[in-house]
Amino acid sequence: MLEFIFLALFVAVNGYVWPSPQLDALESVRFDQLGHNEGIGMAGFVDPCTTDAFEGPGSGRSNAADWIRNAYHDMATHNIMAGTGGLDASIRFAEEQARAENAGTGFANSAPILSGFATPYISIADTFALGAVIAIENCGGPEIAFRGGRVDAGEPNAPGVPQPQQDLQTHIDAFARQGFTQTEMISLVACGHTFGGVQHAAFPNIVPEFNDPNDTLSVAHFDSTFVHFDNNIAMEYISGTTKDPLVVGMNDTTNSDKRIFGSDGNATMASFAKSPELYASTCATLFARMLDTVPKGVALTEVITPLPVKPSILTMLFNIGTVQFSGEVRFWDRTLDETHTVNLLWDDHIGGTHNLSLPPAGMSTSNGGRHSAAWYSILDNGGPLLLDAAVGIKSMRFVVDGKLEDQGGIGFPIQDGVLYSTSSCITAGMQFFPPFVGRFDVAVRDGLNPTRVFLERVEMDDVGRPILVQTDVPRPDQPMSTGAGYSIWSINLNQTGHDSFAEYTLGAEVNGEKLVLFGAPQSISQVPRCP
Repeated sequence: MLEFIFLALFVAVNGYVWPSPQLDALESVRFDQLGHNEGIGMAGFVDPCTTDAFEGPGSGRSNAADWIRNAYHDMATHNIMAGTGGLDASIRFAEEQARAENAGTGFANSAPILSGFATPYISIADTFALGAVIAIENCGGPEIAFRGGRVDAGEPNAPGVPQPQQDLQTHIDAFARQGFTQTEMISLVACGHTFGGVQHAAFPNIVPEFNDPNDTLSVAHFDSTFVHFDNNIAMEYISGTTKDPLVVGMNDTTNSDKRIFGSDGNATMASFAKSPELYASTCATLFARMLDTVPKGVALTEVITPLPVKPSILTMLFNIGTVQFSGEVRFWDRTLDETHTVNLLWDDHIGGTHNLSLPPAGMSTSNGGRHSAAWYSILDNGGPLLLDAAVGIKSMRFVVDGKLEDQGGIGFPIQDGVLYSTSSCITAGMQFFPPFVGRFDVAVRDGLNPTRVFLERVEMDDVGRPILVQTDVPRPDQPMSTGAGYSIWSINLNQTGHDSFAEYTLGAEVNGEKLVLFGAPQSISQVPRCP
């Protein structure tokens, strides 16, 4: 236990070291994008970049454009002086979406997709930021520095998004309130408007109906490559060939891009038209600042970068005298090759070291194909490792082509102190037919002396934020010894109604410190019948 606490202190002082439930979850969504073990699959909604989840091909709209607009409009309520508003997912509320400044269905379409990926460790606001990052990077844009830790609002924010019919000074003032200078306003609008356009249904005074089978929603696009990040928004503006409806629209009152782009004599747009590199680097900086604009008091993480070596989806289960252990490990910026060798080394609780060669599992890509990762399975002859429960597992290391990977000497610590047991069972109910009456058996390693052991399940609070709800596993008066280094604690459950198929993960505390446990969620509906 002292070693576990030491590791926690090391993490706090030195940054992201595995395991860290919040950072592991954020890093996975951020970087495990396409291919093998693609996390929660957010990148699939912008692959290809023309994808429109609600209208399908040829609508003229795209998820990518909606997600970027969603992030800006959510952030645009920020008041830098008061410290209020910002990227806090307040735009998910119907009241905020109903405002004239948030016209259209893009927010109502984006919020359910992105918020569906939120967890107790990933806020809804973090998913809004991740959606923008993943859309930009996977559709030709630069890599964006991403931080997590946003806090979800419990109610709508004050209005604050500038509108097309407003004059230039109103736009300058609005962006200043958000924390951006006039030059940054020009740049951020140009960066955002490389994607998407203006839809007739939301802005009938700006865009007419097109009756175009290849643009069924009558979207007038900002540039000719409206699902791809490039500097065409600037090149077409400077060359006089732009069709941006907010520059050459039929109603000059709503030509806000024209007023904004020209407000410095076209100097910024001319520089972007001349240099795609300057445009991309400027956009990367401003997008990151936009996403990091949060209410006062919210502390974001450091910029999350991919771990070079990362264990993933580890599963542990106590079965009589053994611990069934399986999972995968990801090696960043590597490819699968038959000549590569990957070995798992693990240390047990009595000083022994064990060795296993790992088979390849697959490849994944990230950040628009800039990066790839090789995955290997932690399996023994196609099944889980069967560890001697009496000695268990304490930490892991990996040897890749003869090179030791051990997190700078720390190793990859494994907590095997609290595990589900295969002796869990039900006494009433059968698969798909609740109610389910049964018990979860929990194996607790002798000598661990947990302060408490509990079940955790994810629920939503009254404004849709995911939270963890805990149910204590009662400490037995006389724990039942397994004779293999563990004792069994049990909790009886009667699952009915919407709780019938609820899944629970295990949690435990020792001296007030919450342990990082590994194991798949369990549902009482899935355990075998009691003998």
